[in-house]
Amino acid sequence: MLYPLPIITASLVYLIRIAEVGRKRETIPGRIFETLTLRLFVLIGTLTVAGSIIEYVARGGGFSWNAFAIGLLCAAVSFKLRWAAIDALGKFWSLHVEIRDNHQLVKTGPFRFLRHPVYLSMVLELIAFILICSAWGMLLIVPILFIPVMMMRLRLEEPAMVEKFGDAYRDYQRRVPMLIPYKWPLAK
Repeated sequence: MLYPLPIITASLVYLIRIAEVGRKRETIPGRIFETLTLRLFVLIGTLTVAGSIIEYVARGGGFSWNAFAIGLLCAAVSFKLRWAAIDALGKFWSLHVEIRDNHQLVKTGPFRFLRHPVYLSMVLELIAFILICSAWGMLLIVPILFIPVMMMRLRLEEPAMVEKFGDAYRDYQRRVPMLIPYKWPLAK
């Protein structure tokens, strides 16, 4: 049986995300290093939501309540993490790889534990859509499409941060993990 709950929930999570991104914030002018990855992130996110809903409808409904609940939890953690990161960045937050005028290195909020908490929140969000709809066929979207685009962006963002903050950022790189809040024992 086709229950509307996964469709409505996935759609609402997506709409909340769009509204959050579109919200006006006070910012400072800055230098934008690139804009392509933002467009790719939007495309991959839209593909994940649409694909998850299409997969759910195509199989005639039926979903896992456990996966649905874990998906809601992933969405909630994703929103909380992203909002905390945006709040910590304040006027320095940007949708692009951008260094603002008078930019300061932020090490508060989730940046105490991760250098890029917003990207982790994006991974959690994509997983949330898939779990909410029990769209197991969409699981490959994250490693095949999203992770390479995210790594492309990080290869631009990390050097931009080193250029701006020099040794302070290099020290931050040594002390704080990039995406997963855990320092691996073998990592140097």
